[in-house]
Amino acid sequence: MKKLLDFGRKALFYVRVLSGYEERRIRSYRLQLEQRVQQVQARKAAINKVPEQIILSEVRRMVDEMKALNKKLEETETAIEDYFKPLDKEAEIIMKMQIQGEERTSEIMMQALEKQATLQQAEAEKNASKHQVNHAETNMNESEMMEEEKTLTEMLKALQQEVLLEKADTESDVNAHQADNSPINLSSASTTTSK
Repeated sequence: MKKLLDFGRKALFYVRVLSGYEERRIRSYRLQLEQRVQQVQARKAAINKVPEQIILSEVRRMVDEMKALNKKLEETETAIEDYFKPLDKEAEIIMKMQIQGEERTSEIMMQALEKQATLQQAEAEKNASKHQVNHAETNMNESEMMEEEKTLTEMLKALQQEVLLEKADTESDVNAHQADNSPINLSSASTTTSK
């Protein structure tokens, strides 16, 4: 009986092989295995792409944050510039007023010096006329006049130098005042913007 079963099994196997059933079964099993391998590879590729996608999304987020920060910085810069525009205009007005005042004082001083020089010239002419009358006295007067003229020219030069020094000092003071005000104004502007 056992031999009969073995013979029947072998006969059935031969029939399957000859009919192509066994070959189709093997092919279908092979296709199932290939499909499983492809699914596993696709899952593996997806798992490998996950860190890359995370990194890319993080980079995109950081780029967006940097763009937002740049926009905020530009807005604060424009706000600071708008805040300082009236102050700059006031500083320019003050500078112009100071320069005009210095020019007026220098003009007044120059006019006074010119008047003094004309008075001294008139006195010199009077002394010259006296010199013609009295030659001996004029020799002494000439030396005094020369000394007076020298002292007057020295006084004129000294006054001009003082005027120029005052102009230079006021310009340097104004420049230093602007330089001193700029960090203070920036700090005050930053406190106002932070509020």
